[in-house]
Order: sequence, then C-alpha cells, then structure tokens
Amino acid sequence: MDNIVITAILRAKKGHENDLLKAMKQVVSPSQKESGCITYQLHQSRDEDGVFVIYEIWQDEESLQQHIASDHYKAYRLEAEAYAESREVHRLKVV
Repeated sequence: MDNIVITAILRAKKGHENDLLKAMKQVVSPSQKESGCITYQLHQSRDEDGVFVIYEIWQDEESLQQHIASDHYKAYRLEAEAYAESREVHRLKVV
C-alpha cells in the first residue's frame, strides 16, 4: 500500500500570524512520535507573511486516521481555527 502524503496550507488572520504559528508548532513533536508517521514538518512561506504549510507522510490510512483522532491533533485544530483565515488540505500520492 502506498504512503499517504498530506499538505495542509494555513493562512493566518491579519495580526494573528504568531498565534497561528504557536498553535501549529505544538502539534509537530507529538505527531512525529506517532506510530506510522514517516515525516511531519512545519514550514513557513518565504514569500507571504502568515502562510504556513504542514508536510506529512503517513504509512497508511489507519495511521493517518489515528493521527486525526489524537488529542493533540484535535487541540491543534481547535486552537488554529481561531487564528486561521483559511485552511487547505491536499491528500497526495506519488505518480
């Protein structure tokens, strides 16, 4: 079975760039420690203030679903929602 690649692109509300970054940083370490996590990296745009991208690779769908059900992911989503103007998620596969 192929790995699942995720990109989550979040754009902060004006004036909440640091708040969103803080919320996103809190989910990185516990996510990296999850079973089935191959890569979990937080990136910041060099070109646009307040744009952040999480790049993830999961072993399989089960690992991804366990991540989505985790307490740290749920807490991140709740906090980030208050500071994000938009959130765009892509599920990718290697072609």
